[in-house]
Amino acid sequence: MVKRLFWIGVGIAVGVVAVSKAQSYVKANTPKTAREFILGPDQTNVAARTLNGLFQEFQQARIQRESELNARYAERFRA
Repeated sequence: MVKRLFWIGVGIAVGVVAVSKAQSYVKANTPKTAREFILGPDQTNVAARTLNGLFQEFQQARIQRESELNARYAERFRA
């Protein structure tokens, strides 16, 4: 179990380093217009914007599903 956790941690660390190196490479070796197309105009907060977008999408799906379940539950007890 400890070995597995160790290797998962190593994999996560390698992934973080690879992503940061790739982003640095893209920022250093692409023209400004191409960079803005790929990373957006706010290039300093790409990860935060991505996580925020994923969270907002999750919240919308959760609220929609909760409404569906509440309606189904209410239908069951009205009849």
